[in-house]
Amino acid sequence: MNDQIISALRSRRNKTVSLGELEKMVPGDTDYENFAALVVELVAGGVLQPVKAHGLSQKNRRLANSYRIAKPGLSRSAVSAIDSYQFSLHPGLELAGYYSLDLSEWKKDLPYIERVNDFLRQNGLPGGEATAPEWSYRLVGDEKWIESGSGRLVLQRLGLWGQLNIVSRPDPLMLALNPRAWREALNLNLVIENKSPFHALMDVLPHSPWLSLIYGAGWKITADLPLLEKQLGREPEPLAVYYFGDLDYEGISIWHALNSGRRVEPALHFYRALLDKPPARGKEGQRCNQAALEHFTGFFSPGERQRIIDVLDDGAYYPQEVLSREELTLWGRKSP
Repeated sequence: MNDQIISALRSRRNKTVSLGELEKMVPGDTDYENFAALVVELVAGGVLQPVKAHGLSQKNRRLANSYRIAKPGLSRSAVSAIDSYQFSLHPGLELAGYYSLDLSEWKKDLPYIERVNDFLRQNGLPGGEATAPEWSYRLVGDEKWIESGSGRLVLQRLGLWGQLNIVSRPDPLMLALNPRAWREALNLNLVIENKSPFHALMDVLPHSPWLSLIYGAGWKITADLPLLEKQLGREPEPLAVYYFGDLDYEGISIWHALNSGRRVEPALHFYRALLDKPPARGKEGQRCNQAALEHFTGFFSPGERQRIIDVLDDGAYYPQEVLSREELTLWGRKSP
């Protein structure tokens, strides 16, 4: 039946087709529910596009009164080949998305379709959740297929993407641990935005009050920090976390995002050390998050607050690297 209606659509000169005209393209003994399911399938496959201005059918609200036709690029023989494949596949897979694509897309995806089909035949539709690499390996034997290859697109075309319960897991926190602080009453943890200051402070970590030194890697830390207590085996009580990043709009926004998820205080003694240095230039294109700026500068004295605002308004900033290794290690030994 797909073959018949697609052939009829391909032969039309008009770019649109009414619902009534579509009904005439299927065999006369086709019941309305099967016809409606076919139209929905053709819409999902990109062959038909509802004309919203013409409204919905009163008989079946899933259907539009008229549709635009995305002329299928497949030959009649290719459509027949795809139709015949549909009958041999697991019922959870749909091939309607391939009718509006070039034949080369079908041929390119077919080896993966067969592997996915084999998996479903043996295991059925998934019931639990797993990460993209896990599903990639289960389905086609390549753990990078979904994230780095064509996997997501193929699964979307097959109508399977939403059924896989794919979950994302944050990368593990990159941190250094200070065993001497393990039994301290105050479990202090310091997030450092950039790599060079992190390595400088790691050398002094055993002689500091910090339980852990965490590498922030810019915005990456906003996804990874929730793992802190779990990785250190200190659940369920939240640990005290401080943040030190570049004193610019982006660094302030990163801190603000972290603090929105849990209490994270600015490491004020590091930031105050920056304010004693001449500011740098080169980040004039950064945008100001006014709420983040007001919240951040509220931790400082009125004079310090105004200096920060003036420097950033002028297009300047304070990079962490303006502090020497000796200065970083000096402040790293001190409690916040």
